[in-house]
Amino acid sequence: MRIAQVAPLYESVPPRLYGGTELVVSQLTEELVNQGHEVTLFASGDSLTKAKLIPICKRALRLDPNCSDSLAYHILMLERVLQEHEDDPFDIIHFHVDYLHFPLSRRQAGSSLTTLHGRLDIPDLVPLYREFRETPVVSISDAQRTPLPWLNWQATIHHGLAPNAFQLYSKPGKYLAFLGRISPEKGLDQAIQIANKAGMPLKIAAKIDRVDRAYYESTIKPLIKGSNIEYLGEIGHAEKGEFLGNAAALLTPICWPEPFGLVMIEAMACGTPIIAYARGSVPEIVRPGINGFMVQNSDEAVEAARMLDSLDRADCRRHFDNHFTAARMCRDYLAVYEHLQNEPATLLPSNGAQKWMKAA
Repeated sequence: MRIAQVAPLYESVPPRLYGGTELVVSQLTEELVNQGHEVTLFASGDSLTKAKLIPICKRALRLDPNCSDSLAYHILMLERVLQEHEDDPFDIIHFHVDYLHFPLSRRQAGSSLTTLHGRLDIPDLVPLYREFRETPVVSISDAQRTPLPWLNWQATIHHGLAPNAFQLYSKPGKYLAFLGRISPEKGLDQAIQIANKAGMPLKIAAKIDRVDRAYYESTIKPLIKGSNIEYLGEIGHAEKGEFLGNAAALLTPICWPEPFGLVMIEAMACGTPIIAYARGSVPEIVRPGINGFMVQNSDEAVEAARMLDSLDRADCRRHFDNHFTAARMCRDYLAVYEHLQNEPATLLPSNGAQKWMKAA
């Protein structure tokens, strides 16, 4: 199958540092190539792939100090996608850039699919998605669909990672880990509170976006004090395995409807259990007593931290291998690609969390 993958340009594919969507695009692209498909990746020029790379900009825009208008590059990318499609049509064009391409996709010939990677509980999105409600879309969790259940959902496809992306760390560490972004919805203030109550060290590996700098200075920075709380800054993939694998648990005390939370399956792949607030996608990813605990507040999280010895880290890794590999993710997307080619107007049921939850 001839497939185009259209990635955001903010990070490289795969990302050097933080970048959930770009990491997923990389994992999917490489697995499609491994399975013999002809894949073209539209991404930043510093991306690394076995697919044919069409670079739109020299480097990831977030890391380019000379970039002041990221939208300009994304519009340029959409034009390049259409040019390539006109010259030698793709069987499927798979977009990962939210709704930016919707007007063009409506008018292009051939099949296209959009994976929605972000939150959908924003009122401003409703009129836009109502206008383009015929566009075939994939959710990354069943929970993500809740605000817009009437979209043209083709499937729920959970993210996946290559089995060799992370190794199992069979012995638990003595610290709690927080990995991701420092922003109000990610709940770092809650993580610090949990660690202090549990009497355990907390190591923080997280980026701070410009929009969240004031939040960090006013709310988080005053809490990072003493030897118990350590802020490491932003880390890349090479450092993630050791950081997560040597932790006793990953803390995910989210304060928003998390669409997926890639860090949870990264921790799971290391054998590191998850302590997460039961919001958004968490009930689809965390199996209590197997790969972690779902809790409602900081007191319950502290109790969960005291029960970590009851979990088998090999079971945690096994759950990853059974449900969250790149090969499984690739198979699920191929089923949707083939469906769109054969029956573009027909909806498919979700094949995400409910499938394995019922079978477990």
